[in-house]
This record gives sequence, structure tokens and C-alpha cells, in this order.
Amino acid sequence: MKAKITRNAAKVLKRELALPENEGKYVRVLITLDHGDHVHYGIDFDTPKENDEVVSTDKEIDLILETGKPMLDGIKVDYLYFPKEGFVITNPAQGNHFHD
Repeated sequence: MKAKITRNAAKVLKRELALPENEGKYVRVLITLDHGDHVHYGIDFDTPKENDEVVSTDKEIDLILETGKPMLDGIKVDYLYFPKEGFVITNPAQGNHFHD
């Protein structure tokens, strides 16, 4: 599986991972709602489970992705400040559909 993290997202994720409550955890990108042709994504801080793959990124942040979920393969995690501040997760390989 592959995944990318933008510079803005990496900055925010590194700050969150440095918090004491996230010590020893990874960033998990998950599917919160599946509509068939597109999905809604979410982010959590967690440890890998049996059906997970830990994916390294070029921003020195490892992501947990559940195996067997094609809509997770190829995701891009971004953090936008405008028009609304927050994470935006898309999958260019799957048509870039996303909802906030």
C-alpha cells in the first residue's frame, strides 16, 4: 500500500504524535463511511492490529492502513487552513472524492 502526507499535514501530525497521550502510537487513516464509489476518511492515533499494514511516508511518519481496503491504497493526507481548518484526505487513484 502507498500513502502520501503533505508538509502541512506532517507538521500538525508530528505535533499531535509528540503529545504524552499519543506516545508509542501511529497515525491511523480509516474509512468512516463507505458509499461504494466513494468513502469518508478519518484520522486516529492507534497501534497496529492484526489486519493492518504500517506504511512509511517520506515525511518520517508511519501510517496504519487496514489491509483489504482498496480505497486506502494511494491516499493523500493534507491539512488546509482555508476555507476551513482541518485534515483533508483524498485518494487520487480513486477519483479524489472526499467530504468534510
